[in-house]
Amino acid sequence: MNITLLDRETLGDDLDLTPLEHLGTLTIYDSTVAEETAQRIQKSHIILTNKVVIDKAAMQAAAHLKLICVTATGMNNVDLEAAAELGITVKNVAGYSTRSVAQHTFATALSLIEHLPYYDQVVKSKAWSHQSLFTDVSRPYFEIANKEWGIIGLGAIGREVAKIAEAFGAHISYHSVSGNATQPYTHKSLEEILSTSDILSIHAPLTPQTQDLLHTGNLPLLKEGAILLNMGRGGIINEFDLAEELEKRVLYAGLDTTAQEPIQADHPLLQLTHPERLLLTPHIAWASIQARQKLLEGVVENIKTFLENNND
Repeated sequence: MNITLLDRETLGDDLDLTPLEHLGTLTIYDSTVAEETAQRIQKSHIILTNKVVIDKAAMQAAAHLKLICVTATGMNNVDLEAAAELGITVKNVAGYSTRSVAQHTFATALSLIEHLPYYDQVVKSKAWSHQSLFTDVSRPYFEIANKEWGIIGLGAIGREVAKIAEAFGAHISYHSVSGNATQPYTHKSLEEILSTSDILSIHAPLTPQTQDLLHTGNLPLLKEGAILLNMGRGGIINEFDLAEELEKRVLYAGLDTTAQEPIQADHPLLQLTHPERLLLTPHIAWASIQARQKLLEGVVENIKTFLENNND
């Protein structure tokens, strides 16, 4: 079997790909642009892609292609209808990043709540060294205990976040965009969860229903000083509207995803007058070494299962 990995960079250089080599002849590309895809998969039986788009034309150019392994959960970069039409199996991996994303959610929340970048700089700039007081309480922080933690998207990741937030002593509520309000927490309307949450974290997929879910019409409902976290998908929050809101008042946001990735260099979120109100990370919540290892194991298992079921 010819196996082609189209975007190794998304998995990280520290991940050992030896298990893939045991399954066939492995060809690795660090990255692949659209113009290169068809040629690179022309002789492939199995391809691995994270973000490289595999459309119908690319599939038709790969006469031997039998399996597409998406090294992620979302499969929006593959034309699933075309794959079904051409008899090509498509497999993803689910559940590998739950703990990683939950951990990053709290890393972001705690950094914003406790103003850690500010206090780190106070010490490293030697400003504290020249103060007479043993402490610095110029930027007060609050405890999560007894605060209202709202969650939009109470799937596996949202439930993990809820469990950890409860351990901190927070009161949990959630909003279901799909209307599936069967979880053992208080369900609130979107307007209510925005207006009552001290911390609001998003763990939902991007769908027509969640596109621009938070915008200039409802962002003002957030409490003064609230923490807004998006660990779901860029596009759920209208980022241009968020930038305006962050300029208007004391509000904090932590985003691991943006509508365009990488974010545009001239984006308003990178031009804030009060940059301390925003913490941005480059879509890394999913990417702990353990999560990436689980992802690779899931891909290997998908290939093995496929080969066992198609050994004729």
